[in-house]
Amino acid sequence: MELLKKIAHSIDRLNDGLGRTVAWLTTLLVLLVCAEVVLNLCGRSANWLTELEWHVFALIFLLGAGYALRHDRHVRVDLFYNRFSQKDKALTDLLGSLLFLIPWCITVGYFSFLYAKKAWHINEHSPDPGGLPARYIIKFAIVIGMLLLLLQAVSHTIRAGKAYWSKSTTIEPQLPHPKDIL
Repeated sequence: MELLKKIAHSIDRLNDGLGRTVAWLTTLLVLLVCAEVVLNLCGRSANWLTELEWHVFALIFLLGAGYALRHDRHVRVDLFYNRFSQKDKALTDLLGSLLFLIPWCITVGYFSFLYAKKAWHINEHSPDPGGLPARYIIKFAIVIGMLLLLLQAVSHTIRAGKAYWSKSTTIEPQLPHPKDIL
């Protein structure tokens, strides 16, 4: 059990560090959008800039998904979950991860890899004039995002399993969300 706890802790640290780093991409995205607005006001446009905004947004979402799961900031339908006991919440998280989240991450990751690999083989680039080259790079980001989410799902499953099978009625506390610290 101690080994599983260390694995979960390592995964949590990876996604925490990466999540804090990826958060800075939002600043870059704001700057890119402002630059595009200024260009548009001057009567100019740049397809590469618009595409770069899309890519940065995709990176924020994809590389931040594990971080969101780690800090329970993901979308959840709380019709019943909030009323569950800690044991029932742990069982719901355990089954949800094992039956849905982990298989989904593996499936999306696998097909995304095939998708990105094909793009790499044909050296896919933007079909728009002046667009970004090497579109396969952002497609491989889907694979990396799914891998990070899968790793966090494993950590989530370990913690839920420990909470469900422990004699205690409380779930092991997680690190506070950085927003709650500031």
